[in-house]
Amino acid sequence: MAEYFHSVRLTAKHCKGCVNCIKRCPTEAIRIRGGKAQITEARCIDCGECIRRCPSHAKTAYTDCLADLARYKYNIALPAPALYAQFPPQVPVNCITTGLTKLGFDEVFEVAQGAEIVTLAIRDYLKRTDIKRPAISSACPAVVRMIQIKFPELIEHLVPIDAPVEVAGRVVRAERSRELGIDPEEMGLWFITPCPAKMTAVRQPLGSEKSNITGAIGISAIYGDLLKAVPDSADRCNSRRASWVGVGWAMAGGETSAVKLENSLIVHDIHSLNEVLEQVAMGKFEYVDYIEALACAGGCIGGPLTIENRFVAEQCMKRRLKDMRSEDADRGIVARQGYEEAELGAHERRAIEPRPIMRLDDDIFKAMYKVDLMEKTLNLLPGLDCGSCGSPNCKALAEDIAQGNASETDCIFKLRERVRDLAQEMVDIAQKLPPSFGNNKEKDN
Repeated sequence: MAEYFHSVRLTAKHCKGCVNCIKRCPTEAIRIRGGKAQITEARCIDCGECIRRCPSHAKTAYTDCLADLARYKYNIALPAPALYAQFPPQVPVNCITTGLTKLGFDEVFEVAQGAEIVTLAIRDYLKRTDIKRPAISSACPAVVRMIQIKFPELIEHLVPIDAPVEVAGRVVRAERSRELGIDPEEMGLWFITPCPAKMTAVRQPLGSEKSNITGAIGISAIYGDLLKAVPDSADRCNSRRASWVGVGWAMAGGETSAVKLENSLIVHDIHSLNEVLEQVAMGKFEYVDYIEALACAGGCIGGPLTIENRFVAEQCMKRRLKDMRSEDADRGIVARQGYEEAELGAHERRAIEPRPIMRLDDDIFKAMYKVDLMEKTLNLLPGLDCGSCGSPNCKALAEDIAQGNASETDCIFKLRERVRDLAQEMVDIAQKLPPSFGNNKEKDN
């Protein structure tokens, strides 16, 4: 099986062997073995749930840093709209983007502009009558990877349109190369990301051979420096380009609002999404046109690499969007020209392939044997799903046992039964010994 790049990393020396991470991982990618967490890389979707839940901070996200800008002649920051929610609504967007230029970027191109372009593309796509319904948003890479792993039958439901950051990157790279005469390979395009899944999507793109983005820098990694660099006066700031339509994508419901969909579902939080996708896989929700699917609760403003409390960020963003709506009342979506230049319809997109890591074995006969062993083992387990065995639940433990990665006595309840049985056997053996055995032993001494 191919190896995958992962932004989420484990620092084993910090791991205390608790079960917080294994209980919350949506793809059951983590086990506790030898008192330490182990991540099954083929199952990991880099959603960052383990980063949120680990009390020992043993899970971290690898991203790029500002020092990496030195490798390129011209550097462009691509801030996620979620970045704006980390600041009070009184701080204008153009002041935040100006702050980014003070950190070393030559220019800022808002990902919200890419979101506006994608908004128009989705509107056109949903007019088609030959698509699978409900169509599922493909903007969140963690969602796409979860579908690859757990629900490969739903891949055809994914909207075949690049994520806003990829579209923004493709547009600005082409524009600046043409205007400034700079070799596209000499430009560094850096996504200011709210989550590790975006970093993984840069290194291992979904639907294309190569990402339009050079790298990703976590919001939490630069927030302190950015806070100091943001001007205190809007008079000294760059002009704002993106409208509320694209900026609103930062929150759950923002995409649906931008596309102007009524017959849709807005599902955020990876566990809630898992439940909904299970129902879609069973043939439900065919009457729904679109599912806005987001791995993080609240949308990107709730990403694991953000700073502000999700509920505070949501309130800040709502107030910011209200003000922007008033400013943009006569503006509408400003991305029509960018939509034409992005050539979304002509852009060759590689089919997203399933990642069949759930199968037990490539050999059908071995797989059937393991399925039978799993069922028998599961019937013997207590069904409490406590996680004390190091697997997230009893079904996962049964699978681990069938794969030879665990034993029945990893279950503390089965271990207790085994110890009790051994103790009883010892008592039975002692009772069968001749009465004189102990006395003869004493005489010998």
